Amino acid sequence: MHMAKDEVDVKMEIPGAVIRQRLDFGDATGYSKISGEYFTLSAGVDTTPLFQGLNHNSCHCPHWGFVLKGQITTTDDAGGQETVKANDLFYWPPGHNVKVDADAEIVMFSPQHEHTHVINHMIEKVKS
Repeated sequence: MHMAKDEVDVKMEIPGAVIRQRLDFGDATGYSKISGEYFTLSAGVDTTPLFQGLNHNSCHCPHWGFVLKGQITTTDDAGGQETVKANDLFYWPPGHNVKVDADAEIVMFSPQHEHTHVINHMIEKVKS
């Protein structure tokens, strides 16, 4: 799920402030602590080889985030694709791979236990 800033409902607008809110933007039920993450990614980065060996060879951690710049396409376990670009809010449910289409910077919030497992897996893949 993703949406451009202009698609997020304006809940309040006063001089000097606009408040936008999208309800039901993913579900964090059952997760404990959340980590805040900032990723800088070059065009061409593809997580497919890094996720080999994980469940379904994909990331099974949900992420909520914002694209500061660039463009990224995710592919879910069923083969569905979705592209996010600068100024999009996004929710990536469990079961995805990522391909960076254009140099990107993103801010994400993820369940820290689950995502630390995925990050540690990627670190081990790069070592081998």
